[in-house]
Amino acid sequence: MLTDKIFAFAHLADQVVLWILVVLSVLSVGMILERFFALNKVSSSSNRIRARVRMALQSNSVEDVEGISKEIDTLEGRAASYALKHMKDSGSRGLEELFNTFSLTEKPELERFLGFLATVGSNAPYIGLLGTVLGIMKAFNDLASAPEAGQQTVMMGISLALVATAAGLFVAIPAVIFYNYYSKKVRAIMQSLESVKELCLAYAKKKGV
Repeated sequence: MLTDKIFAFAHLADQVVLWILVVLSVLSVGMILERFFALNKVSSSSNRIRARVRMALQSNSVEDVEGISKEIDTLEGRAASYALKHMKDSGSRGLEELFNTFSLTEKPELERFLGFLATVGSNAPYIGLLGTVLGIMKAFNDLASAPEAGQQTVMMGISLALVATAAGLFVAIPAVIFYNYYSKKVRAIMQSLESVKELCLAYAKKKGV
């Protein structure tokens, strides 16, 4: 019968679920650490460029975009250097599209692994819940097969089954926290790039190119 096959599956699958959660946890930690170092480096550079843009606005000196363009180790610096080269060769026509293309090209790299963290964060609790349901099914099936085992067997089985739910939450919570944290960093970096774009457009208008 189908029910017997489901119970037979439950006797093995509850442990499989735990191993799946362990693998997801290891992968999540690795991706969290990789994004931590990668985004922190880009974010610190963006903070420095953002400060320069703020000073350029305060001093009404849009020419500072030329200095920003020399910082090619930053996203904003590379974008500004491409913009100045474009203005030199073709004027301001298509300048905004150039920045938009650059943003679309760089954003996927900034958001690397974030989709995986979001998926783990939203689905790990359900995977853990599946393991718990299978474990409870196994516990009651064991009781039905051996009634003399009594209440203690059921309680032990249920307590072990709940480990899967706890493991699912243990995997999901850090993934969600760091997904939100890194998404905020990516938005800040893209806003910094946007501010450099506006500064370049103002520079182009001032130069009349």
